[in-house]
Amino acid sequence: MEGTVFTPCLERMKHVKSEQGDMLTMPFLDLCKSLFPVIGKFGAALTMVKADIAGNISRLEKNYLSDPDKYKCLYTIVQGEVESETAKGSSSCTNGLLWLTRAMDFLVEVFRNLLAHQDWSMSQACSDSYQKTLRKWHGWLSSSTSSMGLKLAPDRKKFMEVTAGSGDMNADMERFCSEFGMFLQENHKFLASVGMDDMKAS
Repeated sequence: MEGTVFTPCLERMKHVKSEQGDMLTMPFLDLCKSLFPVIGKFGAALTMVKADIAGNISRLEKNYLSDPDKYKCLYTIVQGEVESETAKGSSSCTNGLLWLTRAMDFLVEVFRNLLAHQDWSMSQACSDSYQKTLRKWHGWLSSSTSSMGLKLAPDRKKFMEVTAGSGDMNADMERFCSEFGMFLQENHKFLASVGMDDMKAS
């Protein structure tokens, strides 16, 4: 593998913003999709997270494709739903963006944990990340199922070996957490500004 498993993500990050600084819909969704190979390396532990991410990307992509010019910028989709008072629906794109962002928060936190705690096992890094990011938004059933799934996290050493390729894994991981983390914070800030950042799982 040329570079690390993060190399394609880092490349896509350069294209997420327009020259005016707006978050572009398809480049952001493509960036999230480029993480599937990374998520795949977690095996069964992140099966539910991966399915959730794929569903939310698909929902947002479908909306974008209905009018690519109108929905070129990601937040336009949410603004339209807020104006039509459909943003709070469980199948809304606003809900999709919120949960996609939260799932990505979880992933970023896992990699931050791996960088900060060299002695932690992968399941420890995943469980701690879950507690910090998704846990408070999940109902009892979701949180029980997620906690059980995270116990299936792969061996840390093996994970690092299969994802490192020919690149500097720690440097790429650090850059990923820092740069992608900023995009996610921007999403939260925007969602909060329209009162949509605190919805819980139904």
